[in-house]
Amino acid sequence: MTDTYVYLIHEGDWNSDAYLPGAAEPAEHADDLETGFPAHAAFREAVAAMGARIVGGEALHDSRHGGIVKPGQGDRKLEDAVYTDGPFTDTSEIVSGFYLVEAADDDTAKKLAALVPSGGTVEWRKVFPMS
Repeated sequence: MTDTYVYLIHEGDWNSDAYLPGAAEPAEHADDLETGFPAHAAFREAVAAMGARIVGGEALHDSRHGGIVKPGQGDRKLEDAVYTDGPFTDTSEIVSGFYLVEAADDDTAKKLAALVPSGGTVEWRKVFPMS
């Protein structure tokens, strides 16, 4: 039996807009993400070599395209919500992306965490089965 683990990639913010079609100042290899992100291709190969399987994952836009909310209490969740826009001055790292990987055991999941491409740290957690 396998379990699913999420790998949250914590690293410095990045200019995701430079990888979008029609960017004013496109990033190198913006037209070919496989070439632009070779470490992620190598990670996919390492996952397969360890008998695990990537079942999902995405890069996240830079922090300008999101924020943090502290919902209000009870029936005033929306009315009393406190929003904070990014980038966030209280941290040097953000969650820039994630992978969902099926692995045979905790030991394999731990080893895979060390192989996730990141300019910072990687947090891994077993996904709680909700379905």
